[in-house]
Amino acid sequence: MDIEQAIAISASALDAQRSRLNLISSNLANVQSTRTPEGGAYRRRDIVLSSVPVVGAFDEALAAAKTTELFQGVTVSDVVLDPRPLRQTYEPQHPDANTEGYVFYPNVNMLEETVNMMTALRAYEANVTALNATKSMALKAMEIGK
Repeated sequence: MDIEQAIAISASALDAQRSRLNLISSNLANVQSTRTPEGGAYRRRDIVLSSVPVVGAFDEALAAAKTTELFQGVTVSDVVLDPRPLRQTYEPQHPDANTEGYVFYPNVNMLEETVNMMTALRAYEANVTALNATKSMALKAMEIGK
């Protein structure tokens, strides 16, 4: 693996975790949203990450010799709606109450979203550390020639 690949892998992971944090923030911001443009209560969204090959200049040179192994980065492949049922609360005075007096609230669990946010932050921090280590190795390698 060359330096370019290591940086590309860390950068792809940073981008994916940033997207994940944005989605978690959206879920938390809409925890009480009973009305959406699509109609009905907000539904929790979740992100699906998948691996993608990261090819650097070194890989292209090895590909000619047919001895290359592709390293994997990460990307956001989809955003899906959580299929769990919405929360029902009996509030007949609420403007969004149905004919029986029930209001449907989003299926967002504050505790679950907080844990997801902490996990995403830790993953982000780990990738920043990996990126800084790669940068440090590159700088040390350049000092060898002095």
